Amino acid sequence: MVVLVTGANGQLGQSIQFIADKYPNIQFVYTDFQEMDITNLENCKTVFATHKPQFCINTAAYTAVDKAESEQEKAHLINALGPENLANVCKEFDTILLHISTDFIFDGTSTTPYKESDIPNPQSVYGQTKLDGELAIQKNWEKHIIVRTSWVYSQFANNFMKTMLRLASERDSLSVVNDQIGTPTYAVDLAEVLMKIVQSSIIHHPSSFGIYNFSNEGQCSWYDFAAAIFHQKRIEIDLKSIPTTSYPTPAKRPSYSVLDKTKIKKVFGIKLKDWKASLIVSLNHLN
Repeated sequence: MVVLVTGANGQLGQSIQFIADKYPNIQFVYTDFQEMDITNLENCKTVFATHKPQFCINTAAYTAVDKAESEQEKAHLINALGPENLANVCKEFDTILLHISTDFIFDGTSTTPYKESDIPNPQSVYGQTKLDGELAIQKNWEKHIIVRTSWVYSQFANNFMKTMLRLASERDSLSVVNDQIGTPTYAVDLAEVLMKIVQSSIIHHPSSFGIYNFSNEGQCSWYDFAAAIFHQKRIEIDLKSIPTTSYPTPAKRPSYSVLDKTKIKKVFGIKLKDWKASLIVSLNHLN
């Protein structure tokens, strides 16, 4: 089985590489911008013709949420046009497309976990471009799995966990928002779920295609997440909780973006790990 992974140098791409040895029956083809530019349809066709993958996992994304507000065209190219190109080339080669999306497609006004069927209402350029990517895939190729996730972190690349550890080494005190509620997702757990989907006996059944939510279990604020990181690392720092209004950013964040994972648990038999347990695992790997 050939599985082509885009965005291989990002944290999810690196997480897939981290667990790849557990799947000797899969031939992984890792591509990043240099090997395959997803914004270039002809480039995609050339790579697909060479490797003829049964699955394509698109982890490539423009994820600089605030920067996207001033780089709308670049965000659109990578987050919307890229997935559209992949959907079209997957259709040409009859490749199943697994695509990663985000909690930022929601406006955050809910008080209960978001289901896959809830109406998106993105409040940022990043969220809108990610939704546009979802819609382009749905329009162009039925054999797709879109996985919406949230607050992704790991021992790889840049993310909240590593930023907190860096800031703690530079400062005596830190202020983190306490009124945005969501769920951290360990990228390696997400990678394992993608592999479970790829190897599922029902993946070729039309009823399995569509949108799924995945994150770790539980919920917290960014302040809670930071506090847990420092607690596990035994870092003593003056950690202050502040409201979002005290930390204005170019892009608006959802104030609540917990995802309902009932569907992915039921359809693919996924067992979720608590976010605190996975945080310990990631921090141990960081050591």
